[in-house]
Amino acid sequence: MRDNVDLVNRRPPGSKHQRPSSRPPFECVALLLQGGGALGSYQAGVYEALAEADLHPDWVAGISIGAINSALIAGNAPDERVAKLRRFWQEVTANPLLDWAAGLHALAPRGNFARILFNQISAGSALVNGAANFFQPRHPPAWAHPNGAVEATSLYETSQLKSTLERLVDFDRINAGPMRFSVGAVNVRSGNFVYFDTTTHRIRPEHVMASGSLPPGFPAVEIEGEHYWDGGLISNTPLQWVVEYGPRQDTLAFQVDLWSARGKLPGSLAEVATRQKEIQYSSRTRANTDKFKELQVLRSALARLLEQAPPHLRDSDDGKLLSTVADQKVYSLVQLIYHSQDYEGHSKDYEFSRLSMEEHWRAGYHDTVRTLRHPEVLKRPRNPEGVFTFDLAYDGRE
Repeated sequence: MRDNVDLVNRRPPGSKHQRPSSRPPFECVALLLQGGGALGSYQAGVYEALAEADLHPDWVAGISIGAINSALIAGNAPDERVAKLRRFWQEVTANPLLDWAAGLHALAPRGNFARILFNQISAGSALVNGAANFFQPRHPPAWAHPNGAVEATSLYETSQLKSTLERLVDFDRINAGPMRFSVGAVNVRSGNFVYFDTTTHRIRPEHVMASGSLPPGFPAVEIEGEHYWDGGLISNTPLQWVVEYGPRQDTLAFQVDLWSARGKLPGSLAEVATRQKEIQYSSRTRANTDKFKELQVLRSALARLLEQAPPHLRDSDDGKLLSTVADQKVYSLVQLIYHSQDYEGHSKDYEFSRLSMEEHWRAGYHDTVRTLRHPEVLKRPRNPEGVFTFDLAYDGRE
């Protein structure tokens, strides 16, 4: 059995991190965190690399596990954030039996079969036992409770998560701090998508938990007489909230997605299940980005026309109305997307092993380091639409 080594901290020999000479030329640096359960440690690795580069967000927005990571970031001082992220992820992946199995895996011949088996055992353990300090099965189970009781509406209960959040997150800091904080959830009765935002709400652990209450696994969370489920039921990424519904400002946004919209044609039922999840929860990130770019072209063109219009047209009711949507703000959207390994299947979002957590964290860290090596990422867009997008998988040169 191997020693329990913190593999998250390992760096390849000669690895260097480019540090920007000053703050990037944007009014807002935003960090957008998608939902994806156990894959969320990828986002923690991304944040660690950003923090090392002195790229601290002014606005963090998340959904589901992205909401939890957002709270750990916004709810701690800059020099404590990585440590609190690491502590959370180490706690929820604490499982002595799986650590022992991971040690055997390390001694086994390299190959996908052994790793597939290990991941299936790990995911099965989460289904049966839950994840430490996160969620646990209901006892007695949901079917043993009367209809209408909250206990009858979910397979697991999440009181442990509330305790974990209260212990690791300073909610007074979230509500009073300079960093804007937003988490998305769905109103169960109306079906409407709602964002709990520090500009409109006083954030509590319940708001974060609501964003990650995916049914039928987790129960709806009651807030001010209404009940809320996971925001990923409608949209699993906060991109639209920040770039379309937020204040119009020059923005550098790091969008961290845990599901890739692009993938290969499945060849088995297991691969079909995996691909179905990827398509469902990727929330068509690139399509939404393309739509936003088209909208920004129109905004910029309208702003230029209004500048040339006679005063009586600009001051007319129509001119004033058009001026509310016209602007020449610029947006740089940096996409960091986790790409699954061949041995990860449809259960990868609830496979809470320490081994996989460490791998996801390292992947997020190194993807970000490689992305920041491209100087254009931190520069203001100079194209007519004022929108620049970067995805290492397609725009990188390494």
